[in-house]
Amino acid sequence: MTTRSDAIQSEADQKLQQEFNEWAAAGRGDEMEDHHSDITEQTLALMDIQPEDRILDLGCGTGWASRRMARAAVAGEVVGLDVADEMLRRAEQASGGFKNVRYVWGSAEKIPADDSYFTKVLSVESFYYYADQGKALDELRRVMAPGARLFILINLYKDNQYSLRWMTELKVPVQALSEAEYKELLEKHGFKNVRARRIPDRSPSPDTYSGKWFKNAEELKDFKRIGALLLIGETNR
Repeated sequence: MTTRSDAIQSEADQKLQQEFNEWAAAGRGDEMEDHHSDITEQTLALMDIQPEDRILDLGCGTGWASRRMARAAVAGEVVGLDVADEMLRRAEQASGGFKNVRYVWGSAEKIPADDSYFTKVLSVESFYYYADQGKALDELRRVMAPGARLFILINLYKDNQYSLRWMTELKVPVQALSEAEYKELLEKHGFKNVRARRIPDRSPSPDTYSGKWFKNAEELKDFKRIGALLLIGETNR
């Protein structure tokens, strides 16, 4: 069941809500599973999800990663949070067979959850959209249990030069930090044992590329080889 927070939206969240409701209506939310499936599966393996875990899927979109995690957290709970109503509506429709998944409307800066609730947090391809990433990290630390682990997976970051091309095409502002800057940011906001690793995209690439983001297939393959950035941090025990 989807629940809605009574939090007052910031102007940045309103823009994100409008943009991603349009994405959902155009079917682009469903495309995310195809585009990010391999790097997400590698991340889920590193998360070592336990049956009793209580997991937050931050920026869950249509809930495809939530459902994957729910198959492992069979005695726990997965909560998908997003600011886009239409994304959540589609997530709810696709999750009818899951009793351990629920979706909530809300902002990364004001998460509708109790203190120290979640044992793990996953964010796939959403963190660079947050206007105040530090405030989002403070809020995440509030809702994370002692010793909980945070996993932020992003394709758009300063060290992958190809990803920076997206910044001029997106209708909403995005952050483009480097791996080193992100690690410093997490440490500044209280996360411990912060580390980063690259997650190469092993999905098949076409021999001929005809899209708009890369000049040719070799650039696409290089982008995938460089990989997504996975940030991992922990709360104090």
